[in-house]
Amino acid sequence: MIRLENKQDQINFMGSWNISNDKLFDDLIDYFEKNSHLQKQGMTGGGAINLNNKKTTDITIDPIDLENSNYSIFNAYLSELFSCFNDYKEQWPFIKEKFKSVDIPSFNLQRYLPGDHFSKIHTERSSRVNMHRIFAWMTYLNDVEETANGCTHFTHYDLKIRPEKGKTIIWPAE
Repeated sequence: MIRLENKQDQINFMGSWNISNDKLFDDLIDYFEKNSHLQKQGMTGGGAINLNNKKTTDITIDPIDLENSNYSIFNAYLSELFSCFNDYKEQWPFIKEKFKSVDIPSFNLQRYLPGDHFSKIHTERSSRVNMHRIFAWMTYLNDVEETANGCTHFTHYDLKIRPEKGKTIIWPAE
């Protein structure tokens, strides 16, 4: 696990790891590029397209898709993610006690081009549709040069995370 520094140095239940598997991330990017027919404009909660709040290109992966051999790259990724989650449970033992298993719901493979963004403060649990979410995660597939706008900003902790290939973050969905 790598430590995420914030200005207040407060506990935030966020975990971060560097997954060292460049081929996996290159293969995920390749999958995205080769499947333009699956790409769609990124949507905010409730399925709305609002380019002021979110401008991304997404491919949504449904758990049932993982049974198809065309999606094997995602099984390889989820294996890496599961290793991070196991370490996360070791860092926060109460999670291991309370959550014997977790389900992976549909998730997005997202591309952010220069100028793309998710600029609205949000939560991963905001309605009855997504109240089942306990944790959220993100893995960066490439590096982004350090700029004020090229980070993921967790406003409540004043924590800005610069995208680095393989950096994986897990946090409570709220």
